[in-house]
Amino acid sequence: MTPAKRTFDIVIALGLGLLLAPLIAAVALVVLLRDGRPVLYLSERMRSPQRPFLLWKFRTMTVAENDSGVSGGDKTARITPTGRILRRHRLDELPQLWNVLRGDMSFVGPRPPLRRYVEAFPELYAEVLRARPGVTGLATVLYHAEEERLLAPCRTAAETDAVYSRRCVPRKARLDRIYAARRSVCSDLWLMFATILKRLPVLPGRTRPRRLARE
Repeated sequence: MTPAKRTFDIVIALGLGLLLAPLIAAVALVVLLRDGRPVLYLSERMRSPQRPFLLWKFRTMTVAENDSGVSGGDKTARITPTGRILRRHRLDELPQLWNVLRGDMSFVGPRPPLRRYVEAFPELYAEVLRARPGVTGLATVLYHAEEERLLAPCRTAAETDAVYSRRCVPRKARLDRIYAARRSVCSDLWLMFATILKRLPVLPGRTRPRRLARE
């Protein structure tokens, strides 16, 4: 991470933290009153192939002792009514402002992977995690809906893991490599706005690349 990108992250995270503090407090209160404790869900993710960190989110599912792996159709029944709303608007990710301030993540970069996938694909993630993981990124903007579509029919954790490993990991990694080759402050800002508004082209002056979204 360059000093300019890190400075950008700190300034934006502090500004958003102050601006969104009432919303963050309101969401925390709603989760507490409707779903009880814990309000936050802490998940181990990898900042680099050797360095884990705890990703912060508002809890959107009922608590399970042996929860692991990505979210597929096998976990749908555990999503709370509050959690569905938070996920639809990505409000569950507001606590990741803390991760950005700590330096665990950037605003834009590859989504931080679980340890199991870093260990399963060491060469791939050694390249992908050269960039600091992000709250959003090119793969998030282009591939999130397709990933949800692929994982939704899965009925067991093993099936979810197999589909994610075989179909999602390599395609998201390809997009992450494209981002790493083209990243700039301007592209980071554009991807942040594209994440929020969802109707902007992925890059200024370009339309969404359909073929890339499918592959």
